[in-house]
Amino acid sequence: MEKTFTITAAEGLHARPCTLLVQGVSAFQSNVTISYNGREANLKSIMGVMALAIPSGGKISVKAEGDDAAAAIAKVEDVIKSQGIGQ
Repeated sequence: MEKTFTITAAEGLHARPCTLLVQGVSAFQSNVTISYNGREANLKSIMGVMALAIPSGGKISVKAEGDDAAAAIAKVEDVIKSQGIGQ
């Protein structure tokens, strides 16, 4: 399962939103990855996500594979929208 988002936060994906996303998906058993600009990182790894240096306006793709993949994607979408990170 995969979903695409556009980062709208003025400062892009810096430490606080990265932490919120990582915390949001860490409870799920599925493998969850985030892709930006041809590079991919484990969404459960704060350092991996921050290393992608995703700016405001960046288009990201979040992919989940596993038994709770749909719930993991729904959680990512909830965090991104409710925290004003993107759409």
